[in-house]
Amino acid sequence: MPLVLASTSPRRRDLLARIGAVPSRVAAPDIDESPLKGELPRPYALRLAEAKARAVDRAADEVVVAGDTTIAVGRRILPPAETPQIQRTLLRLLSGRRHHALSAVCVIDAAGRARTRLSDTIVAFKRLTDAEIEAYIACGEGLGKAGGYAIQGRAEAFVRFLSGSHSGVIGLPLYDTRALLESAGVPLG
Repeated sequence: MPLVLASTSPRRRDLLARIGAVPSRVAAPDIDESPLKGELPRPYALRLAEAKARAVDRAADEVVVAGDTTIAVGRRILPPAETPQIQRTLLRLLSGRRHHALSAVCVIDAAGRARTRLSDTIVAFKRLTDAEIEAYIACGEGLGKAGGYAIQGRAEAFVRFLSGSHSGVIGLPLYDTRALLESAGVPLG
């Protein structure tokens, strides 16, 4: 059964490979990722994952998988770090506190039925010094990322506590993704 990855993220493609899922094609979803007024982080992440999956064309025999990772502090949805200034603000906010990495995945099966799951991982950063924040920004790996960091890189050294899915923080919760793909009939290696 052909699998379509509704994401151009190399991280998501690499994560899928870990469970033996190789997309037959990759499609870039074009959606507005702005939170709706009053939208909370969990429904936001689920909505985006499904919207991304539905935004790509799907042939009758194809299965589509899409994901969204949202970083939240309380009820606040953090934006991606589009600039070093935003990244600095985000890292200062996350310094010394817990936050949620909400990773939603949506699979649309060959019959067109969408199924979603949400992984909620609690991550706690150590208290970051200004020098650590500036050095991390200078390395460039967190730019454009949810919350301003990439846990699979240098930022992993900031994590003093993690409860949940490490792969979910990277961009795709593999336990949930595997279950959804299996239920959609996608053969996994």
